[in-house]
Amino acid sequence: MSNLILIRHGESQWNLENRFTGWVDVPLSPKGEQEAKAAAELLKSYTFDKAFTSKLKRANNTLAFILKASNQTGIPTEYDQALNERHYGALQGLNKEETAKKFGADQVHIWRRSYDVPPPADKTELNPEGISESLKDTAARTLPYWEKKIFPEIKAGKNIIVAAHGNSLRSIVMHLDGLTKEQVLELNIPTGKPLLYVFDSAGKVTEHRYL
Repeated sequence: MSNLILIRHGESQWNLENRFTGWVDVPLSPKGEQEAKAAAELLKSYTFDKAFTSKLKRANNTLAFILKASNQTGIPTEYDQALNERHYGALQGLNKEETAKKFGADQVHIWRRSYDVPPPADKTELNPEGISESLKDTAARTLPYWEKKIFPEIKAGKNIIVAAHGNSLRSIVMHLDGLTKEQVLELNIPTGKPLLYVFDSAGKVTEHRYL
């Protein structure tokens, strides 16, 4: 039996300011730090063999709070861009309410919640390479990493924690729960709330719930 903990980072400063964040490396807000510490308390009794996280400090710092609280700061940890948040393209840094006024609430809703429609990919100061991702695009990088790096550890009987982001985690949950692309649009993963998956020796999920 193996335990997998999925944890979305605590509230970031740009979550607080209602701005599109994506790959911009912003810190946790004071509330986000408290959410991370609360998650750490819930997870103090769990033992982990390995940790996986993104390249972004809001997820890294959330993980650090959790591992410190359980005296597990020395466990192997992998940092990979495959677990980064969805790239919001030209919307990164923009206030969500102001963006809705500019482009229309319906259009912004499509960019935010559709499965395969990415935001505009215009080159901006916060997006000089002109990158943009839909949830489908995010899953296309997150799930191969899951299959190659994370799931083999679970099948080997190890206990794993993944500290990442709303959309990279939605991709993994969509896969684990067998959600359709319509069902995943209704899925929201709250900040700082640990999600436990229990796997049997064959790698099948036997239980999953929020702690």
